[in-house]
Amino acid sequence: MVMDKGLSLHEAEQFVESSGELTDFVKLGFGTSVVTPFVKEKVKIYQQANIKVYAGGTLFEAFLIRNMFDEYRKYIDSLGLDTIEISDGSMTLDHDEKCKYIQALSKTHMVLSEVGSKEAGILIAPHRWTEMMEKELQAGSFKVIAEARESGTVGIYKQSGKTHTTLINKILAKIDRDDIIWEAPLKSQQTWFIRHFGANVNLGNIAPNEMIPLETLRLGLRGDTFFNFLPEEFKKHKPL
Repeated sequence: MVMDKGLSLHEAEQFVESSGELTDFVKLGFGTSVVTPFVKEKVKIYQQANIKVYAGGTLFEAFLIRNMFDEYRKYIDSLGLDTIEISDGSMTLDHDEKCKYIQALSKTHMVLSEVGSKEAGILIAPHRWTEMMEKELQAGSFKVIAEARESGTVGIYKQSGKTHTTLINKILAKIDRDDIIWEAPLKSQQTWFIRHFGANVNLGNIAPNEMIPLETLRLGLRGDTFFNFLPEEFKKHKPL
């Protein structure tokens, strides 16, 4: 999943040309779709490349906190989006109510739901992470997104950007890894997930110009994962 924070039409076309085949989703980050020129035309560029496009979950929250849910649905439909992100990372939202929104919107759209707070000081217990993920998947989410922001310093990461390994292991003890998109904007985070969970692990919040470098990590064509996917007989050349 790629984070588009306001690419122009020309930049979107260039991205599709270079990295479209590597991309499943493009997120129009936070509320950028509201202020990005020619956003409808840009959505079409992505969709014509078979990439699912959706507006960031913060925009859902911005409408919801103003009691404008119906207007939000109209706005999404006006952009021609068939995918929606539902989150509660910026505002307080009762989780049962959040699941009702997931259930309602999943009848007409593919829903991705985000779990975790955007605030660095808010810590969520591992059992609560898994409980929320389970309920949101049951409510109709296609995938759940593990929060990290575009900075990679909250949610499943420490403020240093290092991975909360205990939290992630406890999540995976309850939730199928294929049902999760891990936000991983930093190369060190992408490398960690690929090393631990394989080349096809679901990663998100990738910068457009980092998609090809990420693919080299997945294929072992970069020093960080060079030896991870080699047959054992070739690993004898690994430096000691």
